[in-house]
Amino acid sequence: MVGFFSATQVVISIVVILLILLHSGKDAGLSGAFGVGTGAGPFGGGSLVERNLDRWTIFFSILFAANIILLLKIE
Repeated sequence: MVGFFSATQVVISIVVILLILLHSGKDAGLSGAFGVGTGAGPFGGGSLVERNLDRWTIFFSILFAANIILLLKIE
């Protein structure tokens, strides 16, 4: 049982890392350094793709934390 959750943790970790790396940076070049440009709201990305990426990142991060708690309870 522990082996299954450990393997799942590795897979979830890789997915979370990839999702985080897919996010665009806060500054988009020189215009981002001065706060000009993107038109994004106060909560980040404006496009549907960015919002879905945010949702998937949050989902897998919660799954990551829940799996850690399960691993700690099992051992």
